[in-house]
Amino acid sequence: MDVRTFVEAIGADFFTGVPDSLLKGLSSYLMDTYGLNPAYHVIAANEGNAAALAAGYYLATGRTPVVYMQNSGEGNIVNPAASLLNVKVYAIPTIFVVGWRGEPGVKDEPQHVFQGEITVSLLELLGIKPFILSQETTAEELQDAVTAFRQDLRDGNDVAFVVRKGALTYDGKPVFKNPYTLRREEVIDAVTRVSGRDPVISTTGKASRELFELRVARGESHETDFLTVGSMGHTSSIALAVAVNKQKTKVWCIDGDGAALMHMGAMGVIGAIRPKNLIHILIDNEAHESVGGMPTVAKTVNFAAVARACGYPNVVSVQDADALNRALQEAKASEKLTFIEVKCAVGARKDLGRPTTTALENKTAFMRFLATR
Repeated sequence: MDVRTFVEAIGADFFTGVPDSLLKGLSSYLMDTYGLNPAYHVIAANEGNAAALAAGYYLATGRTPVVYMQNSGEGNIVNPAASLLNVKVYAIPTIFVVGWRGEPGVKDEPQHVFQGEITVSLLELLGIKPFILSQETTAEELQDAVTAFRQDLRDGNDVAFVVRKGALTYDGKPVFKNPYTLRREEVIDAVTRVSGRDPVISTTGKASRELFELRVARGESHETDFLTVGSMGHTSSIALAVAVNKQKTKVWCIDGDGAALMHMGAMGVIGAIRPKNLIHILIDNEAHESVGGMPTVAKTVNFAAVARACGYPNVVSVQDADALNRALQEAKASEKLTFIEVKCAVGARKDLGRPTTTALENKTAFMRFLATR
């Protein structure tokens, strides 16, 4: 179904959420139509943030908002859906559009499997009535679902369109760029050459995929690396706890701008604990690249200033290879918590693969390695 047919049918004029690969058609349409005009479209820091924005929009206008997200974001909406939007609380009608990763019977990555199994039941548990949108859904069936949902929304209930792979299409292809030239894979290569046999915890998305393939290309073991294939925004917290409990070794965290924005409070906790053996590297390409390249708000966020305000004693921002290598070497030699922001370009190899080991294999090997440190 063309995404324009879908948008016209639901009849909303405010959209907020976090981009998802299954909803790339919707995100692309919204960017082409509204850009980042906050009166119509806001790319949120996380899905709970989007739900709160939706509530504010409804309170100000009396009109029904739309929150779009990957199903992995259901965890982030549990609190606002249950204690803010729900009909038993403020009865704020909201339309959710949820990309169904890990749908049972459809091959997907390990981090999506269980989430896919509980996607529909979790929505129902939250009092959000679902309708499954597939490639076979006709315009008439969609309209019937919208008509049925209208009464639910008038009563203050929330509803959801659960979108299967390929259900929404769009022929537009907005392109997002930034002025930086350093590639993320070059950054990760530089980090791992300096980190040596130190443990590395990497964020979800293409960063972990590139880290895995760099180890393969160099004939190195994967045991030093924990690939946070899911749980976006929590990599730095994992790294913090590892650093606190393994104080005799440097611990390297490879983070991303979208992930850091999703749970930025983690930086405050890291700065308060201030482990001297943690090196927090934030690769900032100002984009949600792993799910289509839509922009984050990182362009207007000074991460270095945030890190300083949170209590990181060593903070540096770089955007070229020489400055990066100097910063990495200094961090390796330092006895202080270090934050390195690396500005880099949007883009990845077209032949970029995925880890060939399972999540459980990764965990087991990493724990065995940490036991020796």
